[in-house]
Amino acid sequence: MRMKILIAGLCGVALPLVGMSTAGTASTAETEGVRAAAPTFQLPFPCKETWVGSTGSSAHTSYEIDFNGSATDGNGDEGRTVVAAAAGKVVMSEYRTTDGFGNVVKIRHSDGSVTLYAHLKKRRVSNGANVAQGQQIGELGRSSAKYKMAAHLHYEQRNSSGKIVRASFNGATFGYPGQKIKSNNCGNGSTPSKSTSTQTKTGSNPYSPERICGSGFKRVDSASLGSQGSVYLLYSTATGQNCVTAVRKSGSGKASARAYLEVKGHKRVTDAGSFQYYAGPVKAKAPRTCVKWGGAIGSATYDSPFEHCD
Repeated sequence: MRMKILIAGLCGVALPLVGMSTAGTASTAETEGVRAAAPTFQLPFPCKETWVGSTGSSAHTSYEIDFNGSATDGNGDEGRTVVAAAAGKVVMSEYRTTDGFGNVVKIRHSDGSVTLYAHLKKRRVSNGANVAQGQQIGELGRSSAKYKMAAHLHYEQRNSSGKIVRASFNGATFGYPGQKIKSNNCGNGSTPSKSTSTQTKTGSNPYSPERICGSGFKRVDSASLGSQGSVYLLYSTATGQNCVTAVRKSGSGKASARAYLEVKGHKRVTDAGSFQYYAGPVKAKAPRTCVKWGGAIGSATYDSPFEHCD
């Protein structure tokens, strides 16, 4: 009951429902095109994590869900990884001031349906980006320009007309008004195969460098970060982009991690913080240009010279 009481006040008191609908409604442009079969949505959290969802907020319409970790209280979940419930295209990635969503990401899926992820601490994808199911899109937070709240993820599933509908995960309808549920967002709805060439051996970490960087990226180089994990350099011939990510071997708890990429003649770009699974991805265009790359997990570090100039 304590969790339910906490979540009930997360999105503020008497948040105008009109504002909520306006912010999340899919536009005509977002829902154009041929509709494919509906995707099998998964929980918007990494593989095998357990979360509690609730519709108890007084500001909610019937099918909006607030998520918190099952064993946390207050702001204990802040900074945890939020992933795409299904593959699709990012049609909104911005900080909103008019409706209380704060940092929000909205993804349109193959059948025209939309998922919405609000109050994020950080957004990890840009508007227009194509994302894979299970790819990190942000970090759980409590951002809002209008309301004070405890850290949580506000989540919605909407049909192609923009109407909020009952959410489903792994083919089963969410147990409204609340449910404790384990994520099966492990890559196409199942645990990643250790024999698949695109998976790195990361133990309980379900993320490979290719999955983190996205479609079209191929591994170019890597360096060990001791017992903590490894840092990887990838490249996409289609876009001319390099991508760097530091991947932990284990997803237990959080660890200080850093990934950086420096294209010769340009300023270094770095992603650093306390992460559960990986730092990055850090991307930059560098066709036929030398790059420095590297990273750290805990006290283990790697720094390359300028290389891979072809």
